[in-house]
Amino acid sequence: MTIEVGGQAPDFELSDQHGTPVKLSEHRGKKIVLIFYPLAFSGVCGSELDALRDEFGADMPEDIKILTISVDSIFAHRAWADQKDYAFSLLSDFWPHGQVARAYGVFDDEKGYAGRGTFIIDGEGVVRWRVVNPISRARDVAEYRKVLAELP
Repeated sequence: MTIEVGGQAPDFELSDQHGTPVKLSEHRGKKIVLIFYPLAFSGVCGSELDALRDEFGADMPEDIKILTISVDSIFAHRAWADQKDYAFSLLSDFWPHGQVARAYGVFDDEKGYAGRGTFIIDGEGVVRWRVVNPISRARDVAEYRKVLAELP
């Protein structure tokens, strides 16, 4: 299943790096940058999340929420977030393994983890932009700001 631009974003509830449940639909009214990545503590994923931290740090508008998802456990996410000073949510799609990544069409069954997919979701829960990059190629975080600026 692939989520297309203009379609409703599938709702989900996952735990963040602190064990706090985060439900997508609880963020209605905000623009969501939903980022799937393969694994914590890996090179390309680290450079992408570092860019998110640096690009959207303290000056992130209040109407934007960043949610990142991988199949890592909440414990791995907590250690990584603490080490790298990530203030945004790192959500665990650990069990059922990759269920949310599957719902968004970015789970790689052969490798057992999510691909490098990004979805920008408007305040009504509609997907307004999506990109899926090959595992070896980092996404352009600056592109997120451009897309977000064009949303009402």
